[in-house]
Amino acid sequence: MNDTLHIATYNIHKGFSFFKRRLVIHEMRDHLRTLNADLVFLQEVQGGHKRHARRFDNWPEQPQHEFLADSIWADSAYGKNAVYDAGHHGNAILSRFPIERWDNEDISEHRFESRGLLHCEIKVPGWNETLHCVCVHLGLMAHHRSRQLRALQLNIERLVPHDAPLIVAGDFNDWAHHAHHGLARALALREVFEITKGHAARSFPAAMPVFQLDRIYVRGFNVTQARVHHGHPWARISDHAALTSTIVRI
Repeated sequence: MNDTLHIATYNIHKGFSFFKRRLVIHEMRDHLRTLNADLVFLQEVQGGHKRHARRFDNWPEQPQHEFLADSIWADSAYGKNAVYDAGHHGNAILSRFPIERWDNEDISEHRFESRGLLHCEIKVPGWNETLHCVCVHLGLMAHHRSRQLRALQLNIERLVPHDAPLIVAGDFNDWAHHAHHGLARALALREVFEITKGHAARSFPAAMPVFQLDRIYVRGFNVTQARVHHGHPWARISDHAALTSTIVRI
């Protein structure tokens, strides 16, 4: 029975570099593999884009979550949030283990900023309980985030048994730490960098992180390691740093 999981969260900026100067989805796939993660929580994943497909000769034929998963992560789920004439984007979870079921809940506050909660139930070999994973990308405005955090809390209370192992990760855009003081206490979640470093990780911008936007919350696990992947080469492939953590089932 494997009680240890390696997890990552990453806002992939739709597969483009900072300021969208270069298509970097191929480099991104290579670097994601080096993280050796069992589960990867992704935000700003391009499910399809007709104009980009015509513009770039090396634009992947598959949706980005399938292209990134390739032969490394056996299963994946994609929650379509923003839909427009050329295509759509949203959140995704890549998993080495079978995803038994998944759902995506729209928590958009207005049509110009589409947001969703991607919830997956994952069967980890040897575990008696299902692992619940929620990938989030919250809004830029504080009053929108407040309502979205409430929706996240209600969603988890409705779908996840109170004693089930749980991981909630993604881009919270949480400048003021409202998620930690509200969501974490309400759901008995702990943030992995709060545990290991004493404060949330600085993850934006990737070249020299200043702002604490991305989080990994867990319930039912001990945390043995947490790391921010920034600077070279990560700053070349997204505006956010990638976060990883090693957690052990209690």
